[in-house]
Amino acid sequence: MPYNAVLPMIQIGHIAQPFSRDPQGSALPNVLDPASLPRTPVDGLYVHIPFCFHKCHYCDFYSITRQSEDRMEQFVDRILREAEFWKPSMRTNFRTVFFGGGTPTLLPMAQMRRLIGGLRDRFDFSNCLEWTVEANPATVSAEYCRMLKAAGVTRLSFGAQSFDPAELATLERHHDPSDVPRSLSIARDAGFDRLNIDLIYAIPGQTMDGWMRNLNRAIELGTDHISCYALTYEPNTPMAVRLRLGQFTATAPELEIEMMRATRRRLAEIGLHAYEISNYAKPGEECRHNLMYWRGGNYLGLGPSAASHVSGWRWKNAGHLGEWERAVDSGAVAARDVESLSKSQRAGELAMLSLRLAEGLVYQPFSERTGYDARVIFADVIERFRRAELLETSQCRVRLTERGLSVADGIASEFLAAAESIT
Repeated sequence: MPYNAVLPMIQIGHIAQPFSRDPQGSALPNVLDPASLPRTPVDGLYVHIPFCFHKCHYCDFYSITRQSEDRMEQFVDRILREAEFWKPSMRTNFRTVFFGGGTPTLLPMAQMRRLIGGLRDRFDFSNCLEWTVEANPATVSAEYCRMLKAAGVTRLSFGAQSFDPAELATLERHHDPSDVPRSLSIARDAGFDRLNIDLIYAIPGQTMDGWMRNLNRAIELGTDHISCYALTYEPNTPMAVRLRLGQFTATAPELEIEMMRATRRRLAEIGLHAYEISNYAKPGEECRHNLMYWRGGNYLGLGPSAASHVSGWRWKNAGHLGEWERAVDSGAVAARDVESLSKSQRAGELAMLSLRLAEGLVYQPFSERTGYDARVIFADVIERFRRAELLETSQCRVRLTERGLSVADGIASEFLAAAESIT
């Protein structure tokens, strides 16, 4: 799952700037001047490829279906043009890259090759440690995987979601359970040894036994990384509408929590430890790109709806392909929702993200990044949740307990509120 698409966008107020006009006369807010950003090293690159052959009913990420190869070719042209906007003003030496979607592997092979090559021509990837591409199990071929490997991609992430045909139908996933082992075998034959499987639990009608069968089936496939997400009913998705119409019943919160706890126990037994609330890996196999997000790193997002962050400046690209296309064609940055976080807001957000990690909020790097001592600015909230056995503390860190995991969002909101009160 592309974490760039779900990173928090706390509304602090838009920056008012003059409006420009695209060739069709539509107003485009010129809200960000790339040259005005701090000259800080940017370690991560995210590219949002929005094309899908079908819109899954739970999915809230921006995607579109039934696109022609001509438009996909033009999409690659525009991504490379957008990259040119940032090249002169941004210190990019990317250490991690993530292609999310949508379904990136739906992009025709020649266009994917051209996209990767074009980005390499424009940016410095000499220190790149990890290049991930998301893939749908129904859309990969041996030739495509070999091309990705030859182009420098090091990691593939497959959206399995379930191995139960009825659950896949509920989610409106259009692949067969047998596609997952087939795709993994193809990827391994192409030379990929860093592979991830995405799974979803708390699907309507799913029992604990059903979930554990899915999890054990994923374990049998032998990947060193598995992501397990509780189903969320995002507003305005078909799943949320169907729930509202009473077409099914959501999983009881108590069962959902027990599914999470059983997942942590089972994956720990085989050496895949939870390094983040929803992500499990063998030591050294963690997704470096997503760790960069959770540790408050700097990253550039290209494509419609992609988010970016540079030293407290944060923005999200236009969330509609046509709007993003018009912005790029007019020579304008497609940034929307531009924010400049205050020092205290950055501290609160970094605390919130850090608490998702098994390592928790580590005091020294937090202080180095924010200039605050977390033990001081969060003293009251840390002590309150420590007494409730929802947080555990040591000389170097604070982190969630097993009990705290089930109310992680509520705890994180308290850290955000405490940061907002800093004077």
